[in-house]
Amino acid sequence: MAKRDLALDLFHSFRTRKLVRPKKMRENQSTPTDPQLLADLLTHLIEERDWKSGIAEGTLFSTWATIVGVEISQHCTPIALLDGLLTLRTSSTAWATQLQLVSPDLLRSIQASAPGALVEAIAVIGPQGPSWKKGVRTIRGARGPRDTYG
Repeated sequence: MAKRDLALDLFHSFRTRKLVRPKKMRENQSTPTDPQLLADLLTHLIEERDWKSGIAEGTLFSTWATIVGVEISQHCTPIALLDGLLTLRTSSTAWATQLQLVSPDLLRSIQASAPGALVEAIAVIGPQGPSWKKGVRTIRGARGPRDTYG
């Protein structure tokens, strides 16, 4: 039994311009080589795989500075969007307090700028505090230096 060289068969099919189509494709009269608009293909792919909300969330994160402004974006970054709750991390506790006060206005501007992102609420957190779990004088299972605070 002789082995078929698939690359050679493909070369001959392109050279003779005869494309062997499966029976199913012959019935539809549509070939994979028919030109289609890329926008239509991407739209179909997004709808087929249900990526609309993910793309809207990615757009929200990538255009964050445009949506909220340069000054806020320098001190605040979105870190998560889960179940309609947008979590923002700020550079200081003062910025966290200020953004907490203007969060209803901020929420309205986010919903107007990124309609597919489904942001229903905002949680603002400050910068991450120091970890007491690392260092030379740590004890496994103990609370560390905080056990003398009161």
